Amino acid sequence: MRLKNVELGHSQAQKRLLEHMQVMRGEHLPVPDVIRTLLYRPDLFGTPFSNCLEEAMHKPSEWSIGERELFATFVSSKNRCAF
Repeated sequence: MRLKNVELGHSQAQKRLLEHMQVMRGEHLPVPDVIRTLLYRPDLFGTPFSNCLEEAMHKPSEWSIGERELFATFVSSKNRCAF
């Protein structure tokens, strides 16, 4: 499911950054949706989300960091995510 606001609701500065990213990636590789989401709501998805992810992946756990990375990779592949 694609949300129109995540695709079209960016500020002018964010749009310029996304356009620059698109040029750098080439036309055959679109800017990943996760980047669009992080830019769309940086107050929610930017630093707070990144801090939460950092904590989940690197705080003490019964699972090693490598195992957590492997789980994330597996889930991404099941969701047909490129990264």
